[in-house]
Amino acid sequence: MKTTITQIKGVGATTLAAIVTTSLTFATPASAQSYPSADETLDWTIAFGPGGGNDIMARSIIEILRTHDLYPGDISAENRAGGSGAVGWGYLYGQDGEGYGISTTSGSFVTTPLQADTPWQPEDFTPVALLATDDLVLVVNGSSEIETIDQFIANAKENPVNIGGTGSVNVDFIVPTLFAEKAGFEFDYVSFNSMSEQTTALLSNALDAMVGNPGEILGLIDSGDLRPLVFSGQSTPAALGDVPTMADIGFDIGVSMPRGLILPPNAPKEAQDWWIETMKKVVETPEWEEYITSNTLTPTVKYGDEFGEFLTNTKNGFETVLKNVGAID
Repeated sequence: MKTTITQIKGVGATTLAAIVTTSLTFATPASAQSYPSADETLDWTIAFGPGGGNDIMARSIIEILRTHDLYPGDISAENRAGGSGAVGWGYLYGQDGEGYGISTTSGSFVTTPLQADTPWQPEDFTPVALLATDDLVLVVNGSSEIETIDQFIANAKENPVNIGGTGSVNVDFIVPTLFAEKAGFEFDYVSFNSMSEQTTALLSNALDAMVGNPGEILGLIDSGDLRPLVFSGQSTPAALGDVPTMADIGFDIGVSMPRGLILPPNAPKEAQDWWIETMKKVVETPEWEEYITSNTLTPTVKYGDEFGEFLTNTKNGFETVLKNVGAID
């Protein structure tokens, strides 16, 4: 199975590799007796711009912490966007040994180090919790003659298609690549810089199909402008109705974007333990349930070392796929 990648206004690996992390001075380390101290401001890094999935997740957790009085001090949330997360997570990496820096993760937390010369790897950070997975839906134009995933596969086997996604070498690329490999068809991957760009391309019939998070395109699905064919997660969100999963039709790819929480490398154990126990409370709140539902996420919870192992396994799997298709060396 041969897949090609077309880059449209994307950020290439060379650009990402040029990003340099600057060492800064941060708050004093946490102590076993005082963590968390009400006198210390929590420095919350959001590695992407406002309004995206990572930003929404971070601010949802912060609001829950405040609403339920779960964190005693002030929380300063800063969007430190750039380089598909390289800038923000590089900033957190510079807080080695500290307990008052924190960040949320996404698929780019795994894929960015694979394509760029970042000084950090996912396993360098202190894992707190995997809280949910962010899966993708494959959609076609609502006016397409293709009405089912079986029809799509049969057509793609006869006439290779193009599939759009956001970003050049990330989960949007990996998911259709694995699916096509298992289903036995070829496609060209077309990379866009934003969901709005790729949606416009699909609606104007410049694309045959695209992948996206259901929460970002649910309105267009509900209106009939887009037609969902298959979901990459283990269970289909209620908002997508009877759309089958890839596993349902025999092509389980085992790939999801990790929506989790991390501390800097070598964070004090008391900080890690405190955050694990606190996130156990967060995921039990009605606000968290509403966040999961409204963003069509799959609740998937793993704490501490189990989350760390998940990140390592995910990275290894992604690396194998990307090397096999020649996307990375």
